[in-house]
Amino acid sequence: MPDRLPIRTTAAALVTAALLTGCGTTPAPDAPAAPATPGKTSATAPAVKAAATLGGPGSACALPVSFGLAADWKPAAVKEPADPDFAELVRQGPAVMRCEVDAKPSGNIGFLRVWTAAKGPARTALEGFVTAASRPSAVTYRDTRAGALAAVEVTYTTYSELTDESKEERAFAVSTPKGAVVIVHLGGFDTDEHRAMLPAYELARSTTKAL
Repeated sequence: MPDRLPIRTTAAALVTAALLTGCGTTPAPDAPAAPATPGKTSATAPAVKAAATLGGPGSACALPVSFGLAADWKPAAVKEPADPDFAELVRQGPAVMRCEVDAKPSGNIGFLRVWTAAKGPARTALEGFVTAASRPSAVTYRDTRAGALAAVEVTYTTYSELTDESKEERAFAVSTPKGAVVIVHLGGFDTDEHRAMLPAYELARSTTKAL
């Protein structure tokens, strides 16, 4: 679930488990260096290769885009519940969560989550998504590429009541030919986990294709 207020995040994670359906880096050279967190290391893992593709025919999640998945990352589709109280847990700003890719089988604590917004532009949808996060700060947007697609990427920090510290997050957004905006977000339990999972995020960004 979205990395918002941690109490809400924990509850959201439990709800997501019941809603799951379906079946399955290092910052880019032009990205600003991630700020160090006191007491944390700043090392990131090396780049990884795709072990599967998410979003295409027969994959775990039906999406307007496809991208490569790192080994042992487990995707599952998220169904929006009819109950408004629970539906809010899979919404963040203008976006609705469509897929959740769990990193735990690969040894990290976090998720790569795919969201869609009804219409763009991509930056407007991404700004609304970030504004709705838990106390976002140090927000930086930049134009980039996601595969062959024009994209907007954001790096920022949010505050976690669960760990009582700020943590790094990032996401990229693309507009698709059919009009929907896709947001791919990487959070993590804390900044160390986030940085360890960057290779999987960069893999997704570099291999994104519109369907």
